[in-house]
This record gives sequence, structure tokens and C-alpha cells, in this order.
Amino acid sequence: MKKNLKLLALGLVMILALSSLVACGMDKPEAPEVPADGEEVDETGSDDAEITFVYAEVNSPETIVGQMGLKFKEKVEELSEGKIKIDIQANGVLGSENDVLDSMLGGGGTIDMARISAYQLTTYGGAKSKLLSIPFTFVDRDHFWSFASSDLAKEFLLEPHDNGSGVRGLFYGEEGFRHFFTVDPVEEIADLKGLKLRVSNDPIMTGMVEGLGASPTVIAFTELYSALQTGVVDGAEQPITNYQSNAFPEVAPNMILNGHTLGAVQVIITDDAWDKLTEEQQDIFMQAAAYTEEFNKEISEENENRVLEELKAEGVNIVDVDDITPWQDATKDIIEESTKGNEELYQQILDFAN
Repeated sequence: MKKNLKLLALGLVMILALSSLVACGMDKPEAPEVPADGEEVDETGSDDAEITFVYAEVNSPETIVGQMGLKFKEKVEELSEGKIKIDIQANGVLGSENDVLDSMLGGGGTIDMARISAYQLTTYGGAKSKLLSIPFTFVDRDHFWSFASSDLAKEFLLEPHDNGSGVRGLFYGEEGFRHFFTVDPVEEIADLKGLKLRVSNDPIMTGMVEGLGASPTVIAFTELYSALQTGVVDGAEQPITNYQSNAFPEVAPNMILNGHTLGAVQVIITDDAWDKLTEEQQDIFMQAAAYTEEFNKEISEENENRVLEELKAEGVNIVDVDDITPWQDATKDIIEESTKGNEELYQQILDFAN
């Protein structure tokens, strides 16, 4: 009974205390706003909020494309006054280009942006980009940049997005013409016959190597140095600056400047990441994209020429190709096969050389 009386007294004290607080005007907490039926919650970014995007790069920061990524990062952060940050993960720490694309298109959200070789987009909703990696398409850099600044190039950039793949291209770059390098000297096309040449898992590159009389051998790029060192392959192909930055001259000190393809690249972003940006922030990205394209155009040939002179000074055997016609003739079949059904579109790309 005494226990019940104590509880009753305690309850009366609590009621009196609450009444006193209400009388003193204590505000009732506001309920969170609930969107009306059918109304969507705005999940886009605001200009005041800070946001960070993870950017994947398989090459080192010292390469042409590595420098390009750093310049894009600097410009975005400058124009956004530090509100947008680009976290560049270089040296392939996030995997190969295929690994990166799989992650981006898989919706994992761990990679927002990447620098990707154009041909890699072929099976990821960007079939048109295959045409950019066909042997001997671009006669020189001016030819490529004439295409890259065109409305047709913009269609290529947006093709994966338009096909529902979940990524879109922002801008183009290039890392120079690609050339073969070998353990033993190669003076002419005939010297390639029977050699095991490393290729990526790309049917165009495979077909080109076969057309040249060599044996295409698929090896992961991260394993290429040891494959050259141990004789698993006799050679490979890369742009000049990548050849130097990966120390390949140490194990394959011979390069023939046949320039079979220009290393066309795109910087892409997931649709999810793009949609987080306000219109003003998207405009910042496109301003930075245009600025970075110009930067890439300025440094690519300059860096390539500088590195070429360094390689010669270091004793690398550099062989010039005076007549590219035999190389073009040898790869005619893969060119025809790869452009089948897109002959008109491919001709439009060729016409930018005029």
C-alpha cells in the first residue's frame, strides 16, 4: 500500500513539472518535413556542400595521361573554390581499365571517374569508340584533334550514356602514337615474323599483330616487364612516354617507330556521380574538361619528343620507318573487318584529315 502511495505521489510531481514547462512556453519540436505524395526528394549536390570524386588512372602521374588527370583535378578544385575535390588513384591501384569499368558500371560507387583508352569502351556501350583504335586511322595529331573537337566526337562521348550503360565521356585526350618495342632489334616489318608480341585482350590489336606476321600473346600489363625479362614475350607496344616511365628499355631496348595507332583516351564519369552535381557544378566540370584538352594537346608532342631524345641518349635503339605503306597493307584485313557496318561513320573520321 505504501508503495502505491509513493508511485501516486511521484506521478503527481511529474504532471506538475510538465505543466510548468508548458506554461513557460517550451516549444514543441518540429516534425521533419515529409514530401507530398509523388514528390521526389532532391538528392543533387548543393553549391555549398563539399563533394569528393574518386578518379582511377592505371598509369603513373608522370605520364602524359597522368599529368592530364592532375591538371583536370587542379582546374575543377580551382573553379569550385575547393568545394569539389578529385581524389586521383594512379598507378593501377584500383585495377586494370577493364576492372575499373566493371566497377563503375556495376554500381559499386567506389570509383566515380576514370581515364580510359577509347577502345576499352567498345563492350561497355561505346561501340563507336572502337573506330578510334583501328590501325593507321589518324595520320597525325592535328587529324585526331580535328575529330575530337567536332560534334561527331561528342556523340562518341555520350554513346555509353545514351545506351544506358551508366557512364558518360567528359573529354578526350591522347598519349601519343603507339610503337612496337622488342628485346632484339627489329629493322623492318619482316623482322616481326614469328615474334611473340604482348597485346591486351582486344580483337583489333590481335588482328593487327597477326597481319604483321607475329604471334599475339595476351599478358596483363602489370606482368609485362617480367614477361619481357623472362622471354615469355619478345616485345610489345606502347606510346613512347609510357615505354620509358615503365622502365621497359631495361628489358627491351629496341623500338621501331611505326606509329600504328594513336593512343586516344577519354575521361569518363558515372551517371550517378554526374547527377550529384548542380548545373553550375556540371558547368565547372565542362570548363575544366575544355581546359584539360588544351593542356593535353600542348604537352603530348612536346613530352614525346623530349623522351625520345632521352631514350636515344641512353642508348636505346630507335628505328625510323620511312615508308608506312607495307604496314598499312599488312593490316588491311583487320581494318576492313573492324569497320564493317560502320564504313560511312569511319569515313567521316578519315575525312577530318582533309
